Amino acid sequence: MNFNDYQNKSAKTMIVEGPGLTRLYYCALGLANESGEVAGKVKKVIRDRDGKVDDEAKSLIGAELGDVLWYLARLADEIDLKLDDVAQENLDKLLSRLDRGTIKGDGDKR
Repeated sequence: MNFNDYQNKSAKTMIVEGPGLTRLYYCALGLANESGEVAGKVKKVIRDRDGKVDDEAKSLIGAELGDVLWYLARLADEIDLKLDDVAQENLDKLLSRLDRGTIKGDGDKR
């Protein structure tokens, strides 16, 4: 499956309706929330598993990453972006930074 396939198929599961920017806000807030849940699972690996990512931890983190992906796909749909394009543009940017020796540092325009 590629990103666009996932984006298209997951659209069937979007049940939130509403006026104006309601769906956009819902997706952005959901993405932030699920990202926090990923961080929480990783934190528990440190606290409860002595930093070891065992099969159970991997499964729990993977489930949260799936939720992140869903919200990302839905948010992209709301602003008419395709995930394949987003992924390719991001990879192009990062590889360019690597080639130019600017992968470290800060700022969007490096």
